[in-house]
Amino acid sequence: MLRTGQAAVSVDFAWSPHPADWRVALRTAVPLYRWAPWFGLVLAALGVVVLVLGMTVAGVFGLVLAVIIIALVPVGTAVNFHNHPLAAKAVAGTADAHSLRMSVGNAARSELSWAELPGWTESGRTFVLRTPDSGMYAVPHRAFAGTEAVDRFRALLAEHVGPAA
Repeated sequence: MLRTGQAAVSVDFAWSPHPADWRVALRTAVPLYRWAPWFGLVLAALGVVVLVLGMTVAGVFGLVLAVIIIALVPVGTAVNFHNHPLAAKAVAGTADAHSLRMSVGNAARSELSWAELPGWTESGRTFVLRTPDSGMYAVPHRAFAGTEAVDRFRALLAEHVGPAA
C-alpha cells in the first residue's frame, strides 16, 4: 500500500519468506555463494576431461565433488531456513522518509534509520539491505502491492541510503 500525506510518503509491504529469498541475499552479499556454482561447473568439466583421458577414479571423484559443490548452496540455504525459528513467519514492514520498520508478528521488531543502512543492492526480484553488523534483510518485490510501491521503495533507498551497490 502506498500512502501519501502532505509531507511524507510511506510504503507498506508484507510477505511470507521463502528459502529463495535467503539464497538471493547470500548470493548478493557473500562471494562464496555467488561463485560456488561456477567453480562446481569448472570442476565438472575438468572431471569429464579426466574421464575422457581414461582416469576413471579421478574423473568420477571430480564429478562427485562438482555435484556436491553445486548443491551445497541451495541445500544449505534451505536447511538453515527451515531450522531458523522465525524464517518462515510472515514479515510486515513500512518505509518512510525517516526509517525502515519491519516485524515478524509479535516475535521480533526492527527499526533502522536510513543512516544506519550502509548500502543496498537489487537483484531481479529482491532488494538486499545491508546492516551495520554485516547482516542483511532480503525484501522481495512480491512483498509490495504493485510496481508503483516497488518503485517508491527503490526511490526511498536511493534518496536516503544512496545508489544501489
